[in-house]
Amino acid sequence: MDLSSEQIDELRELAGSRHAPADAALRARLVLWTAEGRRRKDIAELAGVAPNTVDRAKARYLVGGIAQLASRKPGGGRDQVPATTRARVIALTKTTPPTESGLSHWSTRTLVNHMKRREGISVSWHYVARIWREENLKPHRNGTFKISKDPAFADKVADVVGLYLAPPGGAVVLSIDEKTQIQALDRTQPVLPVTFGAGEKRTHDYVRHGTTNLFAALNVHTGEVTGECRPSRNGASFLAFLKKATKPHAGKEIHVVLDNLSTHTTPEVKAWLEKNPHIRFHFTPIGSSWLNQIEIWFGILTRQSIRRGTFSSVNVLVKQIRDYINSWNEDANPFTWTASAEEILAKVRVVQTNMKKLVNNNSN
Repeated sequence: MDLSSEQIDELRELAGSRHAPADAALRARLVLWTAEGRRRKDIAELAGVAPNTVDRAKARYLVGGIAQLASRKPGGGRDQVPATTRARVIALTKTTPPTESGLSHWSTRTLVNHMKRREGISVSWHYVARIWREENLKPHRNGTFKISKDPAFADKVADVVGLYLAPPGGAVVLSIDEKTQIQALDRTQPVLPVTFGAGEKRTHDYVRHGTTNLFAALNVHTGEVTGECRPSRNGASFLAFLKKATKPHAGKEIHVVLDNLSTHTTPEVKAWLEKNPHIRFHFTPIGSSWLNQIEIWFGILTRQSIRRGTFSSVNVLVKQIRDYINSWNEDANPFTWTASAEEILAKVRVVQTNMKKLVNNNSN
């Protein structure tokens, strides 16, 4: 098949569209692969369809162009599948595959095979994929969560969020934490830079040159960061950094948001706080460091500077972190915190309720 650049662009748009029916996008891909000169057998194997399906897609395009690929036969399409089948696909998608299957989660094809073998229901993986898109179901993705067991969870959330949304007038709010054991990783071969048609490439193996610990304080109102790398993390190191972070704000009321590490409450730290009553600690709930804004900044630092970095020594790593902090502060902006304490607590209650239902269902 000889196609013009305009025809190829149309086919690619249909094949990559998130809103087009799955079967129409498949036909567009079959036609594109045919135009590339691939063999009919190879196309069928690549797409997971019968060779006749490739022929029919080509014939439809030759007869009616892109419009014919996207059209449905009278009486065809989703009306042929009973509503009960659709409901069953959705219900199964929301469950964990049977233990004997050895699967941790469903794919479109494993779900189709399960329904055919175990329940006698025959549908295509294209149909399942379309339902997943329409219902925004993504079983291939997963996340993490942790419900704090801190008995003072609600009070601590209200305290910390109150500092973010309505801080005391004239007071300084610092978000402080440590990012520990940052590794100075060096690749075994030089990194290949970005080129036309190819992204940056690096070897999968690496050499470790040691670690460092980053102490950092985020000024919640300005977005500026104070940071310092130290070879070890202990109470003395934390106190030394705390003095450095609070020194520029001498004479002001200072509120420090931090987590529950033992290094934050050593006798030396407590004694120093007694001598500096204008500085007050606000602890996040146990297991809820996500409430500390400096954790947001640590994530940005990791993505933009550390994860893809190549460091021949710890000193090189420390210098890059220092340079990143200086660059950040040149154009610093505070994070906009929008979630109120009531909204956070409401979401936590929903998760707790769902967990209780799951436990009850499993026990029954």
